[in-house]
Amino acid sequence: MSEPKSTVNPAEPEKTAEFISGFSLYGRLLSYLKPLLGLFLLGVIGFVMYSASSVKFFDLLQELVDVIGSGESVSSDQRVTIPLILIAIVAVRGVGGFLGSYYMAYIANHVIHRLRCQLMGRFIELPSAYYDRNTAGHLVSTVTFNVQQISAAVTDALTVILREGIFVIALFVYLLFLNWKLTLLFVAVTPLISLVVLFAARKFRKHSSRIQVSMGDVTQILSETLKGMKEVKTFGAEQQVKQQFTATSELNLRQNLKMAIVQSFSTPIVQVMVASALSLLLWMAMSPQVLAEMTPGGFVAYVTAAGAMLKPIRQLSKINAVVQRGLAAAESIFVLLDEEKETDIGTQEVSSIQGAVEFKEVSFSYDKEKGRVLEQISFKCQPGETIAIVGKSGSGKSTLVNLIPRFYQQSEGEILLDDIPITDLTLRNLRSHVALVSQQVVLFNGSIRDNIAYGELQDAAPAKIYDALDNANARGFVDELPEELDTKIGDDGFLLSGGQRQRLAIARALLKNAPVLILDEATSALDSESEKAIQSALEHLMHGRTTFVIAHRLSTIESADRILVMEKGRIVESGSHTELMAAGGAYQKLHELQFNA
Repeated sequence: MSEPKSTVNPAEPEKTAEFISGFSLYGRLLSYLKPLLGLFLLGVIGFVMYSASSVKFFDLLQELVDVIGSGESVSSDQRVTIPLILIAIVAVRGVGGFLGSYYMAYIANHVIHRLRCQLMGRFIELPSAYYDRNTAGHLVSTVTFNVQQISAAVTDALTVILREGIFVIALFVYLLFLNWKLTLLFVAVTPLISLVVLFAARKFRKHSSRIQVSMGDVTQILSETLKGMKEVKTFGAEQQVKQQFTATSELNLRQNLKMAIVQSFSTPIVQVMVASALSLLLWMAMSPQVLAEMTPGGFVAYVTAAGAMLKPIRQLSKINAVVQRGLAAAESIFVLLDEEKETDIGTQEVSSIQGAVEFKEVSFSYDKEKGRVLEQISFKCQPGETIAIVGKSGSGKSTLVNLIPRFYQQSEGEILLDDIPITDLTLRNLRSHVALVSQQVVLFNGSIRDNIAYGELQDAAPAKIYDALDNANARGFVDELPEELDTKIGDDGFLLSGGQRQRLAIARALLKNAPVLILDEATSALDSESEKAIQSALEHLMHGRTTFVIAHRLSTIESADRILVMEKGRIVESGSHTELMAAGGAYQKLHELQFNA
């Protein structure tokens, strides 16, 4: 039994404690630059070279115009030096542009790599309850789409901000040097430009957050459809799926168009303001008083440099949308990275255990408001015992066994393993003593060897892998495959039958050879012949192991040492098959329903 998933994207800004400011977000994002500070400074130096050489061009233009306008013949030295300086300017500008662009791209890609790795690390550390609340589609979208938005913000935006920003500053300083009185007029329009940029930034941020949420919905629907394509076709849901996907994609389209509207309005407004200021500047510059104070070359250089500010300011205003997309994406990512890890208060580690398991007044709820799923569960099993758990769907069977490896933390009571509270053991140590085969078999896109010798078992010897396959009645079909253990099985074992997939999962658990074994409907996908073979093998392998078996087919657990019958989160009966049948209670009713159907 599991808690129903929420349809709300966990990273949606409205669900956070507060809407994080852009400055704090960008500050945290830029903190990832610390290990690469030296390369960042090289990039900045490159952009300074780019800007300085560009400004030097205007200074060279001033000299050239003054020389030609003086009416004197150009000296032989000037005929050589001016062209050489021009070549040097272009060369320095090219080198600076390369250094700046390359190192910013290098840094950005390393930042993205680090973020992706951190997200993967956080996914592994998050508790099971987090995945019950949130859909896989939104989480995948966070790693793919949202990280890509940050990549654009760090690579493109940071490159443009530094390159064009330094260029604007260099031009402004140069204009101040040529005529500071005129240049100060340009400052008057700066507050108006800032207001437009801030207004657009808020709109960009809001729509970007909504775009990311809708992209998560798109990913979720697509993922579910691809996984359940047979069900879609069998139940004639093609049109329904198309309508769902179209509606979600249209929502994403509308949000993107709103972003485009804001950008289409804000960029021209900023350009008109800048152009108006420059026009006023030029009008003032062409007055007789100003012309009298400047040489022809100085005037041409001033007008050209002032006009050159239009392009970088336009670039800076357009990049605002990219920055806000990146900030919205960064917020969703940082919210996820700040999620609490799986609680691990245990400090004790034991190298081996006997396998005694005891539940003492254990209660559990996924959500306190929805009531308890397990209520006052108490029982004790000795090492090597086989405990079968039966009951109707939703009675809490899977939830109970999921408490043993601490996939969930009990709300009340205590669970002991060899008289040690499982909360005293570290999670890694506790789980090293438990093997699990769940009802929903999970296989990975790799070889059969990779799926059986998985994780801490990856160095297992081939002989032990084959023993596990033999005991799981899987050796026969594996030997018939073209590459045997090295055969690729596709996404989630798609190339195998349901029974074959289940047998590989059983082999993986058997290879682990853990003292506590949990079989949650482990034989549900097997045909009768294979099930009998595996039951025989399991009975042999269960000897000396504490085994918890959840099964709907009661015939498979009649030989269990004890059977726990559950109803609505409580144990209503406990005993052997013979004892429970003689008692004539809930177990007998279940048995009669199944065998008289």
